Amino acid sequence: MDDAITHAVTTRLLNFVAYPLVQLTPLEPHIWPQTWAEGTYWVGVRIFGFVPFGKQAIVISYPDSAAGFLLRDNGHSALVKVWDHTISISTASGRTLYRDTVTIDAGLFTLPVWLFAQVFYRHRQRRWRLLAERSFRW
Repeated sequence: MDDAITHAVTTRLLNFVAYPLVQLTPLEPHIWPQTWAEGTYWVGVRIFGFVPFGKQAIVISYPDSAAGFLLRDNGHSALVKVWDHTISISTASGRTLYRDTVTIDAGLFTLPVWLFAQVFYRHRQRRWRLLAERSFRW
């Protein structure tokens, strides 16, 4: 579980699991921190690396949890009013459990954004498993 948490808090993991579906470019601050601290990070978003999708706020917090580790991104943008994503990491029966949950509100665009999120998080889980199978070696 400790290795999973160590990687989950890195910006490098976000870029690894998002590639190639989503490319994020740091805007404010203008460089990625090595690890996520609580606060707001503005990023430029490109779908498939070339379709501009505007700016997104990544709003990081670490809520308390008796069940394990939580990282919350209460993100938003001009189009997507709510992109509330939580990563939870816990253990059960000696195994590490990683779970993404997300709540989306994009008004009239909620359905297409939700459909994209379905593809994105399935892709993200595949990329996470690939990393885990490599025993978290980049």
